[in-house]
Amino acid sequence: MKIMVLGAGVVGTAAAHYLARDGHEVTVVDRHSGPAMGTSQSNAGLVSPGDASAWASPAALATFIKSLYKPDVGIKVNFTLDPQFLRWGLRFVSQCTTARARANTAVKLRLALYSRTCINDLCTATGITYDDSRKGIVYFYRSQERFEAGVRHMQFLADHGLKLEFANRQRLIEIEPGLAAVKDQLAGGIFSPMDQTGDSRLFVQRLAAWSEKHLGVKSECGVTIEGLMTAGNRVTAVKTSKGVLPCDAVVLSLGPESGLMGRKLGLDIPVYPVKGYTATVPISEGAGPTMGGVDEDQLIAYSRLGNRLRLAATAEFAGFDRNHKPADFARLFKTAKSLFPGLIDESKAELWAGLRPMMPGSVPVHGRARYDNLFLDTGHGHVGWTMACGSGKFISDLIAGRKPEIDPQGLLYKN
Repeated sequence: MKIMVLGAGVVGTAAAHYLARDGHEVTVVDRHSGPAMGTSQSNAGLVSPGDASAWASPAALATFIKSLYKPDVGIKVNFTLDPQFLRWGLRFVSQCTTARARANTAVKLRLALYSRTCINDLCTATGITYDDSRKGIVYFYRSQERFEAGVRHMQFLADHGLKLEFANRQRLIEIEPGLAAVKDQLAGGIFSPMDQTGDSRLFVQRLAAWSEKHLGVKSECGVTIEGLMTAGNRVTAVKTSKGVLPCDAVVLSLGPESGLMGRKLGLDIPVYPVKGYTATVPISEGAGPTMGGVDEDQLIAYSRLGNRLRLAATAEFAGFDRNHKPADFARLFKTAKSLFPGLIDESKAELWAGLRPMMPGSVPVHGRARYDNLFLDTGHGHVGWTMACGSGKFISDLIAGRKPEIDPQGLLYKN
């Protein structure tokens, strides 16, 4: 079949690879001039089943409320009368029960663990590297109370197949000697050896190039997707600013713009953009952290990407605003400098802000939607880098009519 994949981020690029591997004629369409220039351009760098917990939970609701009067908790809300934000917010609140949080987390973890296997198998088959490391990730806490709460929280993931080590302060520093400077400030941490790190932009760019060379994947970048042309129950073409692209099937992987395109098609895809900030700084070989980490009290994540340190923080509800200013990174740098004294040179930092495509329950959507040959692969939120390859393999199985390798319960779009 001739398949158009809408979106050249990590999710769309992975889907294109698996579809082309099945023998389809695949074209990736994107408004940017090349792959990984939107949400996938920068993130925390974590491929992290350990971060599979659903955002929507009783604790998240409490943090959200706290952010209204204490803006230093990692969440920012720019109040707006945008009806889509209000509608999304109500749906988010409805998912903040303990039962829904556990159900959504179980689905996310299932996909995240599967996807981790997929990305590693893919890299073995293609030889792609992307400043990746498979040393694990540490999630650490500054008080005994927070540490014990974190253990209770993460135990659900352990009970559902994620290998974890609950480490006291001394053991935490043995696992990650890069935190030795703040040893006395930490109560303990949770080590997830199944987690890994890597540069999503490098991955996407190299996978796109490999898929073009070896599988014939084509790209139509730098074009605006204006809509889909349909006849009866089928999509016949993608309408773009550079003309009409006929097709036999379409995969929609437009990240934060997926909800906008869905509304044009009469689909309810409750994706809303949540802004995040990253800073990437060069570091000396052998200095700083040896693996990825998350400061659970400051809600700041980081990863070592070769001789670069990627820092990431903040969940900001600001619509489609991607702008940033130096003050937006002050808290991020303050925490990073306290964790790794003498390592961070702000003047050399590459600053970035992008939008995560969040679903109210934090679970992405896949599968057929409205038309017989229109498929969704979107809404991956803050763990799109983690889930992309598993989602791509899953959607290729659905399109091929094969039994998926992963249980589809909770992953399929409901019209």
